[in-house]
Amino acid sequence: VDYIKRAIGLPGDVVQMRAGVLEINGNAVKKERLPDFVTPVTQGMRDAAYLEGSRYVCWKPELEEDAPDGGKQCRYRRFRETLPGGRNYEILDLADAQPGDDTEAFVIPEDHVFFMGYNRDRSADSRFPADGRAIGIVPAENIVGRAQVMMFSTDGSARWLMPWTWFSAARADRIGGGF
Repeated sequence: VDYIKRAIGLPGDVVQMRAGVLEINGNAVKKERLPDFVTPVTQGMRDAAYLEGSRYVCWKPELEEDAPDGGKQCRYRRFRETLPGGRNYEILDLADAQPGDDTEAFVIPEDHVFFMGYNRDRSADSRFPADGRAIGIVPAENIVGRAQVMMFSTDGSARWLMPWTWFSAARADRIGGGF
């Protein structure tokens, strides 16, 4: 299984989450609020929720709302984090006081990397033990490469075995973007 995650901590770093704020080596990472990420509810999202055994398409009922077109949409809180070296990226932080919002201080061992996902409340990343449901702190030998370009992105409504659905589901604004 391959994962796309952001490298947050390198050997010797101390990484911790406190009240949803990422800290690296005792310094809080700058986190600024951006406009919400809003996405229409698609049949693909409904199918995925069903397969996951979730009662809610948007993860929590309060995140689903009526869309202007008469359908439903999910509204997620979006932030920009800026790492100490100046590199920044967007994250989703769906709700406060979630598992992973407050962690122990992780000291990254030699030849390991600490990774976090962009969706902080739904990412099986290094904040959680490698137990088949999360990745834990990753040995460097398990890293296969660096994501450079987003080749394709859909809104979730495409069907793998029905290629003609790929075009209407494509999120053109994300295709070709960097990480």
